[in-house]
Amino acid sequence: MRRSGSVGAVCVLPVLLAAWLTGCRPGSSGPPPATSAPQPAGYGAVFLGVGECSSFGTTRFTEVPCDGERAAARVIARHDGRPEDGPPCPPVTDFVLHISAQRQPGGQDGDGIIPRGYACMRNLQPPHPGDPGGGGGPRTIPGDCLYGAGRGQVRETACDGTGRRKPQYQVVRAVRSRARCPATTALYVQLGGSDPVGCARRW
Repeated sequence: MRRSGSVGAVCVLPVLLAAWLTGCRPGSSGPPPATSAPQPAGYGAVFLGVGECSSFGTTRFTEVPCDGERAAARVIARHDGRPEDGPPCPPVTDFVLHISAQRQPGGQDGDGIIPRGYACMRNLQPPHPGDPGGGGGPRTIPGDCLYGAGRGQVRETACDGTGRRKPQYQVVRAVRSRARCPATTALYVQLGGSDPVGCARRW
């Protein structure tokens, strides 16, 4: 899913001041996922493999040479399957590109099939919404700022105040359990990974 210029969402349990991703994944209310278009062979053994680049499009992306003028983002991680079933993208991912299963032109005996997967993308040039405090990206990480979005949800927004909404909380630490959060913690955010609890203070 293209994340540039969009915001991430997590669910909040108001009584417990806890945020949960389950059933409320980032981008659930945003635009439909971006998809990739088949690209003739010659750019790499794997379509949009790690280190390769894509162009930007409104709904579709293509693989292009990284030194070309159309190159806009680089793959920093690549996995088969669906994002919800596979490993999470690196923390500084700007957006996730969903790759549909497809057959490349000229493929024979199955060697031209691109399996369903997802690519974790990093813009070649700023802005980088996936950076801490950047206001976007597919993951909520320490340094990110949040605001209350109603209906038990919070969403990411830029910490520098340039987003559409002003920050109300900031994730200051990722820990293994809520007990490890500072006493000033006002909101607990589920981050996933080895340190799944984000400790957020009021902004």
